[in-house]
Amino acid sequence: MIVRTVAGIDTGTQSTKVIVYDYESKRIVAEGSSPHELISRTDGTREQEASWWIDAIRESFDQIPQTIRDTIEAIGVSGQQHGFVPVDNNGNVLYPVKLWCDTSTALECDEITDEFGGSAALLERTGNQVLPGYTASKILWLKKNHKDLYDMMAKVLLPHDYINWYLTGEYTMEYGDASGTALLSIESREWDTEVLRALDHTRDLLKVLPRLIGPQERAGYVSESAAMEFGIPKGIPVSSGGGDNMMGAIGTGTVSSGVLTMSLGTSGTIYGYSDTPVIDKGGALAAFCSSSGGWLPLLCTMNCTVASELTRVLFGKGVKEFDAGAETAPAGAQGVMMLPFFNGERTPNYPHGRGCLVGFDDKNMTEENISRAAMESAIFGLKMGLDAFISLGYTPREVRLIGGGANSPLWRQIAADILELPIVIPTIKEAAAFGGALQALWCLRADGSPLSSITDEHISLDLEKGCEPAAVAAKTYKEVYASYSAYVEAMAPLFS
Repeated sequence: MIVRTVAGIDTGTQSTKVIVYDYESKRIVAEGSSPHELISRTDGTREQEASWWIDAIRESFDQIPQTIRDTIEAIGVSGQQHGFVPVDNNGNVLYPVKLWCDTSTALECDEITDEFGGSAALLERTGNQVLPGYTASKILWLKKNHKDLYDMMAKVLLPHDYINWYLTGEYTMEYGDASGTALLSIESREWDTEVLRALDHTRDLLKVLPRLIGPQERAGYVSESAAMEFGIPKGIPVSSGGGDNMMGAIGTGTVSSGVLTMSLGTSGTIYGYSDTPVIDKGGALAAFCSSSGGWLPLLCTMNCTVASELTRVLFGKGVKEFDAGAETAPAGAQGVMMLPFFNGERTPNYPHGRGCLVGFDDKNMTEENISRAAMESAIFGLKMGLDAFISLGYTPREVRLIGGGANSPLWRQIAADILELPIVIPTIKEAAAFGGALQALWCLRADGSPLSSITDEHISLDLEKGCEPAAVAAKTYKEVYASYSAYVEAMAPLFS
């Protein structure tokens, strides 16, 4: 029997994953993964070597039988957003990649914002502020700290663009991922020359930005060298790809209005599809383009499962044991709250944030309450995004939950109770890699049909794992969330 497949590559912060999807039988037939290291410093630096991603992709493909690799007809790449990959004329990476979670360029964000005339002017012009994590400030940082390398910079790439280039030899950037650089006008989907001038008055940075392509366009075709290195067919198309959140939206079916996707991973995100640009003048939601032809307003927190992982390690517990302990504490953890800003934070904009435990009295300082507060803090941070969606007129029907946290029944119920929305779980858990595979299929067909025709056909939900909000807990969480928000606001003088 002839098997016909597409592949999705997801290069995230912690690891790279590759899946091979049989689009006729609608099942993943093989997968591989490989972890990454992280360079961390106390000034907020978070970096990786781009070569680590290539090594991880090779190791992931090596875990897939050659007979299956030979069936791949197209590839789609998902990559962590915002990472700054500066390359020279030969594609050599000039400096370790500053990642989305790097907050060491907060000063450069302020400089660009001041040069442009303030945050309100940026929002009016492009739809986004220049915040720590976005790519723009990283470019200015390289200019200020390594001018010799900046002068050698021939192209500015994002992580998924670099992987696309490595596969095809072509420099491109897709609208969705490009919108996370803070250099793109969200409404026109064009590079904004005024913002580029705020970074550098003398150099024409347009020349170092790749060609922009639409989501159904091909980034190129697998080169002979890439085919030999990864053991995949030469000449097959590589779709435009996109940022991990954009690919996660495709992999969960968030390609039409009313559905929200929430990811509980190292970072936390909540996002929804829109046919028109959505610009939040309050600044909570990032105004991104989607990788499916529309727009993807999104809230991202830099600290999500970070809080529970640090707490779990502190108490020396396994994951299931940790969850069991947290489940014995009541909703609201008897007033104990965690502010989980361990890595600094992007939303709220607290680049100098730190983790805090608050609300203790002489009875509630227990391991179980602290554990539950760590889990609740991840959802409280993302509720800010839901509130922003609702304030802008968005009417959510349900939340599709992905990421490592979606594996926890307790976390699923906490999310339903705090957000007061049904929680549903996609059957295929690797949403970003699966989104890459489905976009590759869309690109392969190239028949002009909407992406929703593919997501409707291939995405299914695990109905047994879904949950509804519990009325009593939801009422408790309204009060707790108000207290949490007051603590967050009170920390602004210390953390901003």
